[in-house]
Amino acid sequence: MNTVMHLRSGVCALVALLLLCVSAHSDDQCDNGADNCNKWTETSHNRPLNTDGEVTYEQLKDMMSTGSVQLFDVREPDELEAGFIPGATNIPLGDVEQALRLNPDQFRERYSVPKPGIEDSDFVLYCQRGIRSLTALETARDLGYSKARHYAGGYNEWIELDPQ
Repeated sequence: MNTVMHLRSGVCALVALLLLCVSAHSDDQCDNGADNCNKWTETSHNRPLNTDGEVTYEQLKDMMSTGSVQLFDVREPDELEAGFIPGATNIPLGDVEQALRLNPDQFRERYSVPKPGIEDSDFVLYCQRGIRSLTALETARDLGYSKARHYAGGYNEWIELDPQ
């Protein structure tokens, strides 16, 4: 009987913990409909659903052809060995906030490109699949880069559509 009571109280504690976890995560859910939600969830392709601030493959190609893009790869340096989008500058995700806080001279010295302007709409971030670049975009926007965007398809989509 004592074992059954122990088991029952353990199960109750586990259920209580599970309910706490579920209720803690419910704050992250969008209950006002998709139009009022600034959160994102992953699809089966691990792509963010929120399209605010996204650049498509076609848009990025057009921006690149006219030279009107400041493209930043937020993957880790060792990931670049597999390839990167031509013309991109690497700023690992963990360094994005610090990089965007640098003054323009420090930024140019460190990354060898001009620092994006706070109102630049040609400031585009990307990563492998669009998840880290969305995080980098949120960081940039928190710092005032309200027109910054990200290439949600990431390098995976790039090599699929532009296998050169």
